[in-house]
This record gives sequence, C-alpha cells and structure tokens, in this order.
Amino acid sequence: VKANDADERLNGEIIYSFKKITEKSSEIFQLDSNTGTITLLGSLDFEEGDSYDLELQAHDGGGLFDTT
Repeated sequence: VKANDADERLNGEIIYSFKKITEKSSEIFQLDSNTGTITLLGSLDFEEGDSYDLELQAHDGGGLFDTT
C-alpha cells in the first residue's frame, strides 16, 4: 500500500496499520508499518479460503488518517 502526505517533517511521516483483520488473516499476512508492504507469512490455500478482507489505515504525524 502507498500513501502520500505533502507535509514536511513529522507531520509528513506515515505509519501503516491493520484496522480490521481476522485472526486467520493475521496468521497469513504481515504489514510493514513503515513501508506499507504486505507480505505472506505462509502459503495461500484456496480450499481454506478463497478471499481475505483486510482493512488498513495510514496515519500521519499530525494525527490524520485514511482507511482502505
């Protein structure tokens, strides 16, 4: 995921986090809070789940955020 903030210094720094994630999904997906990179911790198995819902937030240093 990628978010942009035009502010300078601390107000422009963005931290990523999961807002909503199931326990099952948290065992499969990992989010780097500094880069927004989502990686797999294991293999995806279509028989165990054919879709995953992840809700992420990007917070800036000024206390503002957006969700996707």
